[in-house]
Amino acid sequence: MDELPIGRRVAYWRNRRKMSQQVFADRLGKSKSWVDKVERGVRRLDKFSVVYEIADVLQVDVQLLLGKEPERKPESVNCVDAVEVAEIRAALERYDAFSAFFSPAGEPPPVPEMHKAVNHAWLTFQHARYGVLARSLPKLLRDAQAADTAYAATDQATDVAKLLGQVYQISSSVLRKLGELELAWLAADRSIAVAQRAGDPLLAGTATYRVGSALLALGRARPALEINVNVANRLAPGTGDSSPEQLSVYGMLLLQGAMAAARIGDSATMRDLLDGAADAGAAVGEDQNHYWSCFGPTNVLLHRAAASVEIGEGGLAVNVHEQSIPASSFTTLMPERRAHHFLDMARGFAQVGDVDRAGEMLLEGDRLAAAEIRCRPIAHEVLSDVLRRTKGTPSAPIAELAEHMGVGV
Repeated sequence: MDELPIGRRVAYWRNRRKMSQQVFADRLGKSKSWVDKVERGVRRLDKFSVVYEIADVLQVDVQLLLGKEPERKPESVNCVDAVEVAEIRAALERYDAFSAFFSPAGEPPPVPEMHKAVNHAWLTFQHARYGVLARSLPKLLRDAQAADTAYAATDQATDVAKLLGQVYQISSSVLRKLGELELAWLAADRSIAVAQRAGDPLLAGTATYRVGSALLALGRARPALEINVNVANRLAPGTGDSSPEQLSVYGMLLLQGAMAAARIGDSATMRDLLDGAADAGAAVGEDQNHYWSCFGPTNVLLHRAAASVEIGEGGLAVNVHEQSIPASSFTTLMPERRAHHFLDMARGFAQVGDVDRAGEMLLEGDRLAAAEIRCRPIAHEVLSDVLRRTKGTPSAPIAELAEHMGVGV
């Protein structure tokens, strides 16, 4: 595609976004005839500003329109390919605040629209629609960064900084799910700096949680444990009343710390942190979604099972899954959280040698939120293990899932 004229690249991305020439023209404020001439090479695109507007409408990085497209992996249901990852990386590498020293920033997006976009992105993540989210993240990152720069000297600066911090956190979360771990760490680190500037201790707490998650995924369990516990101690409830928001963020940090402790084999610390999170969950009363945490008593139980798997005690995880988690509360959790639990339990059942139940857990997760199973590297590893240990021919549903995921039977 590098050799194609820019007009053909525009046509390629317009078709990939399933956008007609008329719709594309309307969004650009141009005529359909203008678009047609550009795509056929009759009209040249010699203004960088116009190329940038086209890139924004098509939700691709401008470098892709200029012929610098990376190799793409085959499409997968609701997953992302290298092109989408490259676009997110390019958006994270922008430095709008620095550029504003040399030229005035463009018209920023309205703050109410940014609020809606960020809320929608969180819900998209919690419904495990990772492909949809990945395609919208580059523009959301550019808009949030531009707004943060443009509103820096206004009374909306703090509000916009909070929005940018959340966009970085969303980016970190989805990139970690998809195995882009260094980018996940970069986005999480950015979110901490912005949260400090926004002056919101709880947002800083959730940013710390994302950093801890990225570090844990990168195999750096000990620093993940330390950062989660240190910040949790700073947010610990006092002797007076604590808000559900504070308890939720505090509990999230303890849960992430417990996972890190399990990774390094420190079962005593793991259980202490889980017990502390259980106390916070009991104080919250029921599972809530404050600061997009999904925190509460049920989520604590899910982490108790996950930590048991992480430390190699699959039997304990199975007991929690089968005897302790109330079905009525479990079904109220967001799809991502439930499908994640099924993936954890697939690992747990595999640890105790029940590969049939492990396969059932993968299928349950796939039915609930396909991307959580089909797009995550860890799920591919678990499915490969199930197939390897299955005696005889795997069941038709497992074979079909393996085919969808590209895992050899």
